[in-house]
Amino acid sequence: MNERPKVLVVYFTQTGQLKRIIDHVLAPLEGKADITFEQLVPVAPFPFPWGKQEFYDTMPETVQATPRGIQPLKVDLDAHFDLVILAYQPWFLSPSQPTAAFLQSEAGRRLLKGKKVVTLLGSRNMWLNAQEKVKTYLQQAGASLAGNIVLVDKSPNLISLITILRWAFKGKKEATRFLPQAGVQENEIVTSGRFAGPIENALLNDHWEQLHPQLLSLDAVELLPDLIVLEGKGIKAFRFWAKFISAKGGPGAPSRQGRVTMYRGLLLAGIFVLTPVSLITSLIQLNLKKNELQREVEYYKGISLR
Repeated sequence: MNERPKVLVVYFTQTGQLKRIIDHVLAPLEGKADITFEQLVPVAPFPFPWGKQEFYDTMPETVQATPRGIQPLKVDLDAHFDLVILAYQPWFLSPSQPTAAFLQSEAGRRLLKGKKVVTLLGSRNMWLNAQEKVKTYLQQAGASLAGNIVLVDKSPNLISLITILRWAFKGKKEATRFLPQAGVQENEIVTSGRFAGPIENALLNDHWEQLHPQLLSLDAVELLPDLIVLEGKGIKAFRFWAKFISAKGGPGAPSRQGRVTMYRGLLLAGIFVLTPVSLITSLIQLNLKKNELQREVEYYKGISLR
């Protein structure tokens, strides 16, 4: 009798949303694969709900990829796994700090070496830079990215910003009279089990080269061109502010809090100004550089690293 495929799921979640996504994606594989879960645990917990100042103070080290450490992994680093599912959230257009800490660690690299990996993201709406960083980490670890699944909040950008900040700072996810529920839409979560079929096919038949095209055919990655433009502008701003703030001290340092407060105010103002500007810019680019921007869309929907 053939052994069932072995799948390892590595994840970090504060709100529980990402774990729900994982469970729905993998539910059809119950009884067909042996699934091991490895939850990443920071050495010092990140709060939820967040305090506003601490939330924004977390940005520089997230963007500069100098994360807070994580506790030792519980999984056997030498165990065999046919697939690793790396489930994560972007923070400040970068991998969350626990995810980055895992990918940078000797244990993480040892665990991932030679493994097939599927990335699974639960995100507000911008994840391109984060995924590019994850691709780089995986390549450096000797892992092979076989597929990518991205579930995002499909509300308009400014609406999703308001609802996610309300959730992050007040812990209130539910809809109000004027605002939708925060986070990935419930229908997107409960229908994500459709991705299990291609994953099962790859596991059972070793057809890894077919996995991502099959996932794309099921709308595993949907991407609007204007978000490419918006994120490109956003990550440049984050890198500037990360360097500016960290020059005055490390995480939580009193000496840098004035700059963190300055960043807080300008960020929100910038987003509300930048969003309509980026929409106009993207419309112009769609007309003047239609082929170039479409190539960018296709690249980011794929799993290669340029």
